[in-house]
Amino acid sequence: MDNLVEQVQSELLPPGPISKGEKVLVAVSGGVDSMVLLYVLARLSKANQWKLAVAHLNHRLRGSSSDADERLVQRMAKRMKLPFFSERVDVRRLARTEGLSVEMAARKARHEFLARIAVRRRTRYVTLAHHADDQVELFFLRLLRGAGPQGLAGMKLSNPSPANPKVMLVRPFLAIPKSVLRAYAKENRVAFREDASNSQIDFQRNRIRSELLPLLRRHYQPALDRTVRRLADIIQAESDFVTDVARQWLAADPGRRPFEELPIALQRRCLYLQLLDLRVEADFAMVEQLRLHPGGPICVDRASASGSSPMARVSRDVAGRVSVSNAQVPRFKQLSRSLDLTEGSGNSQFSGVQIGWRTEPYKQTGRIRRHPGRELFDARKIGPSMTLRHWRPGDRFQPIGMSSAVKLQDLFVNSKISRPMRHELVVATSSRGEIFWVEGLRIGERFKLQKNTKHALHWRWQRR
Repeated sequence: MDNLVEQVQSELLPPGPISKGEKVLVAVSGGVDSMVLLYVLARLSKANQWKLAVAHLNHRLRGSSSDADERLVQRMAKRMKLPFFSERVDVRRLARTEGLSVEMAARKARHEFLARIAVRRRTRYVTLAHHADDQVELFFLRLLRGAGPQGLAGMKLSNPSPANPKVMLVRPFLAIPKSVLRAYAKENRVAFREDASNSQIDFQRNRIRSELLPLLRRHYQPALDRTVRRLADIIQAESDFVTDVARQWLAADPGRRPFEELPIALQRRCLYLQLLDLRVEADFAMVEQLRLHPGGPICVDRASASGSSPMARVSRDVAGRVSVSNAQVPRFKQLSRSLDLTEGSGNSQFSGVQIGWRTEPYKQTGRIRRHPGRELFDARKIGPSMTLRHWRPGDRFQPIGMSSAVKLQDLFVNSKISRPMRHELVVATSSRGEIFWVEGLRIGERFKLQKNTKHALHWRWQRR
């Protein structure tokens, strides 16, 4: 038995999550990681009396390539004489219907599919092929998004499925680098297919993989992977401790320590856990607003649940208890205001945002310094006028650094901007109707200053 197989067996068997004789559903995409996982578990299944089955979800994102992935996995399952389960989901349509990014819609569909097959198979275990490189990428992805300790701690060896808590997700490769999996596939001639989307720089995770991490390893910390995994372990242990203390406080109703006297970290965790239990999508801003303002209701997104409204009104009382009720889904606002830029400068207030601008000749003097609430644009590309308005259905925007425009809704989802706030943010469009600025997001790629820029539009804004 080789090193990789031995390491996986030591991770899975008691005190690991899977005992001998269990049914195990293997999630296989067709990529090198999941194909190696299937190959390794198949080698271990006879000695451990595991009853394996293979599950594949075709996301229909890459046309014939997605279909070829499905055929490869099906052939491998047939060759191994394993039950094979597959479904096809139009992830792009799902994303549009539920107001999610394509990435989040794919994740949701995948977990629901795997949980559904696991229940049908009467198995509690679904194995996934996440590896050590995924952990490092996820750490920086969540760090850049402003995640708290729960997010920075990364993935666990096993945890309940978000689609069904009775189904356990197991990740045997979490401590194994991808290079080891590739070497194993080559040595053992494991067939797999490459996903071309992994090389697309427009996806933030791919940019972290191909640009940020090589830079950090080369110039700052050669042992980056080891130090990040160590840091994630530390954060995980401390986060688990705070969670345990918060659960104890929530359970000890009479005679417990008053909420206002709890340490701030414990206040935040108590609120976060209650929101989680109430199936409300919680972020730092929401938790902080509840913590600092008892009694004041706020409108938020509710995690999808059968029979519930997608919007909720959330509040907490002085004792620290969170309550939730259905709220009306916000509507698109039709308000707009046109501004004449030929005057050279001006001020305006629109939907709670104070905006000032001036146009003047631009001379390139080196690196442009950015300041909060201030932006610079190429005035010629914006044109003689602009319009202030709110987000509208079908709006597309090309943030600086991206090669093409994307749906504004997807940007809101990826930036974790709640549905109510999306309808409040101010959008600015050029004379031709193209969005060049969205409150709080990056400026438009086409409107940035360049070497041939003659006049710059100085833009300052502040929400009152």
